[in-house]
Amino acid sequence: MDLNHYRFHSRWELPAAPDAVYRVLEDVPGYPHWWCEVREVRRTSATEGVLRFRSLLPYDLRVTARVRRQDPDARLIEAALGGDLVGTLVWRVATVPGGARVDFDQDVRVTSRVMRLLALPGRPLFRANHALMMRSGRAGLARLLAAAKPV
Repeated sequence: MDLNHYRFHSRWELPAAPDAVYRVLEDVPGYPHWWCEVREVRRTSATEGVLRFRSLLPYDLRVTARVRRQDPDARLIEAALGGDLVGTLVWRVATVPGGARVDFDQDVRVTSRVMRLLALPGRPLFRANHALMMRSGRAGLARLLAAAKPV
């Protein structure tokens, strides 16, 4: 078992139009406005940027994300990651009764020195930290979408 390799899957169900959800997810520079753990997004090109995020644990991760595929018709975003996490992430938005289902998949290897040194004792904490961040992201996205609905 490689203690520095992680596979994450999160599923969010939201009472919102799938296209509206997708539009928010494709606007990566807007993430800090609704997802408090995403502290900073700096675009470096039309398809690449640097993100800094922090959840409960007292460390920041810096990741370079490069869009490999962005398909609004399929409501799919795939990105390659570099920096403190190397690997891939995928957002998929689908229509479900009552709104949208968002699936987030991430397959990464940790390169952060601190996280690698703490790989064995820290692994459960890192997984819990990620789960908290994803729960917060779902709540922030739900609030943003609810506020955008016409009355």
